[in-house]
Amino acid sequence: MGVFTYEMEVVTKIPPTKIFKAFVLEGDSLIPKIVPQAIKNVELIQGDGGPGRSQFDYVKHKVEALDKENLTYSYSVIEGDALMKSLEKITYEIKISSSPDGGSICKSISKYYTVGDFEIKEEQIKAGKEKSSGLFKALEAYLLANPDA
Repeated sequence: MGVFTYEMEVVTKIPPTKIFKAFVLEGDSLIPKIVPQAIKNVELIQGDGGPGRSQFDYVKHKVEALDKENLTYSYSVIEGDALMKSLEKITYEIKISSSPDGGSICKSISKYYTVGDFEIKEEQIKAGKEKSSGLFKALEAYLLANPDA
C-alpha cells in the first residue's frame, strides 16, 4: 500500500466563517443546489453531519473532525465507486483562514491510500484539483450573488 499526498489552495473573496458555514456546515443542502450537475443529493445516514459525510454514483464519507472555532474539517471517503477498487480510502483535511483582503484562503490536503502497487496518474490529480477549485468558485459566485444566504 502506498500513500499519495496532494495539497491545494483556493483563494476566495468570501470571509472565512461564511465560506466554512456554506461549504462544511450547510454543504449537504447548499452544494446540490449550486452544482446539481455534479452532486445530485446528499443523504445523512447517521448523525447530524458532525464527526461520522461527486462525480460518482455513490460515495460514503466519514467525518473525522469538525472544529467550528478553528475552521477545520477532516473527513474520509470510506466506501463507494470513488475508490475505484484501487484505493483503500481517501482522506481530506481542510483549513480555512483569513486572507489579507478580508476573504479566505482554503487549504486542502488530500491523501490517497492505494491498494497494492496502484499509482495515481498526474492527469487524475489535475482533474480532481480542477473540480475542487470549480466547486469553491461556484460556491463563491453563489454567495456573492446571494449575500444573505
